[in-house]
Amino acid sequence: MAEHEDTIFALASGGGRAAVAVLRISGAGSGALLDALCGRRPPPRRASLRRIRDGGGETLDRALVLWLPGPGTYTGEDGAELHLHGGPAVIEAVADALVRAGARPAEAGEFTRRAFLNGRMDLTAAEAVADLVEAESAEQRRQALRQMEGALGALYEDWSQRLLRVLAQQEALIDFPDEDLPSDVAAALNAEMAALAAEIGMHLNDDRRGERTREGLRIAIAGPPNVGKSSLINRLFARDIAIVSDLPGTTRDALEARLVLGGMVMTMIDTAGLRETEDRIEAEGVRRARARAAEADIVLAVHDARAPEEAAAVGSNAPGTGVVIRVANKVDLTPERDTEGAIGVSALTGHGLDRLRDALIVAGRDLTVRAGPPPLTRARHRAALAAALAALTGAMAEPSEELRAEELRVTLRMIGRVTGRWGVEEILGEIFSRFCIGK
Repeated sequence: MAEHEDTIFALASGGGRAAVAVLRISGAGSGALLDALCGRRPPPRRASLRRIRDGGGETLDRALVLWLPGPGTYTGEDGAELHLHGGPAVIEAVADALVRAGARPAEAGEFTRRAFLNGRMDLTAAEAVADLVEAESAEQRRQALRQMEGALGALYEDWSQRLLRVLAQQEALIDFPDEDLPSDVAAALNAEMAALAAEIGMHLNDDRRGERTREGLRIAIAGPPNVGKSSLINRLFARDIAIVSDLPGTTRDALEARLVLGGMVMTMIDTAGLRETEDRIEAEGVRRARARAAEADIVLAVHDARAPEEAAAVGSNAPGTGVVIRVANKVDLTPERDTEGAIGVSALTGHGLDRLRDALIVAGRDLTVRAGPPPLTRARHRAALAAALAALTGAMAEPSEELRAEELRVTLRMIGRVTGRWGVEEILGEIFSRFCIGK
């Protein structure tokens, strides 16, 4: 492709002042660029101290330089790294020298895009690179690493190879109808298609575990006014997230904040108090609160420990997962600590907060962590695999040998769209535009 003719560079380390800044270079002209800036390139894959000079011979920095000849590089192309001093003036001067020497700044995700186009990784692994860069929690890191190392791609490749064998046998039934093919060929094909359909179906029916891990769990805090929902979220975060007031209806819109708990990212959503009201603005807040509770992965259904009769009404808008953790707040104001199945807490004193955090971690792990094959992580994967399953199901029900073969080809193409083997040109820009510069 024409874009591969360019030699690109980008800052791979973070912006701002730092001890070291790493500039990555990739493309056929990488070696010539090193010769121009450093006088001579170092031995392959050996860090060497070099003076970096511009075209006029002025020294810009003394830096560690690595020459990385392809194809055994991240992108599959010739590449280089300059480990510069991290001052902005140094970075800017070296970048200007690279441009004058014929390189251009990389676009977002261009290094990983080239790695994909050069066969260094499939599309699932490329997407995992972005997930790893953005990982906020241990579980996100583990999932992204597993996917980047090929676990998800290997699963889909296995399905593709089995489908290819099925399709080849199906084509044999079409091309040689009068030949003495083994009598059990058709039965074996049907059995293999059924097995594949069952595996794809189980993969899709995973309660969005991988997507929840990648995107973070959504926790809605719901309940009547003045039960301490805002105080509770402030206590959980150990800082002021929401305004706290004795006036009912203070919280009128959903407030969101993210934290990492038990290795999982959780977005806590403080919602308006659930009650009937004539105030149109507050009523809209109540409507949004009910909607957030219905969409959440977990609902913290909070009531006042002094009014246990409120508990039955709270959580009536439970999420589709049905995960509701009942919380009785203000236990410090009542001598009766029997909270009837709810977790008794005090947002004022901190009593019971550790137990509540433990309950959130257990519920979160039930929704995200599972042993076995790697989970789906993106809506793009889910849509393609749902289409693949529909085509495979159609193939099993199709009496026509020719139409059955076509349905199998559609199934193969849909799985190939996930890994990048088939028909992904129109989505590459959308995928890689979300990457950071330098990856």
